[in-house]
Amino acid sequence: MKLTVFGATGGVGQEIVRQALTAGHRVTAVVREPGRLEVTGPGLDVVRADLTDEGAVRPAVAGRDAVLSGLGARSRKDAGIATRLTRTVLGAMEAEGVRRLLVVSAAPLGPAPERDGPLDRAVRGVVSAVLKDVYADLRAMEDQIARSATDWTVVRPPRLQDRPVTGKYRVVVGGSPARGRFLGRADVAHAMLAMTGDPATVKQGVGIAY
Repeated sequence: MKLTVFGATGGVGQEIVRQALTAGHRVTAVVREPGRLEVTGPGLDVVRADLTDEGAVRPAVAGRDAVLSGLGARSRKDAGIATRLTRTVLGAMEAEGVRRLLVVSAAPLGPAPERDGPLDRAVRGVVSAVLKDVYADLRAMEDQIARSATDWTVVRPPRLQDRPVTGKYRVVVGGSPARGRFLGRADVAHAMLAMTGDPATVKQGVGIAY
């Protein structure tokens, strides 16, 4: 497949690029600072672009089979960035007629699992309160994606960790795994690439966790 990756210098984004290249896909990584992208290899094109400029982004998505995005705030001070930058991506995709889009959001935006215990519910509430600005940004991002003409999938992992890809995680389409507390960034990337060709995940929020 021909894939475009936004947020390619982030933890999840770099894993998407790395794993996609290993699988033999052609990858266009759209970045603001090319020097921060640590992944190299045949099949990789690196495009430096202003992600607030739809016209600059359009060539990077034209003719692609799918777009995968790891865009999002890295701290509370960056709240709002996911909505702003995803708006540019959506505009570019719709202008070029590219439909498949997968983005990273966060587990607290999905439905609370019925079998979660008191501890999980309490932690979920505390985290949501502490990161309320970040989650408000992600909620606005999800809302604009849901209104778009794309065949979208919103992937909602819990707290992220740095660990090698395992491929051993739970996936709940339209819901959230019970007691899903952690997930490695490499496994988020693995799941997103697996969902790219899965019609059951189109226009769905998908919870993933160990």
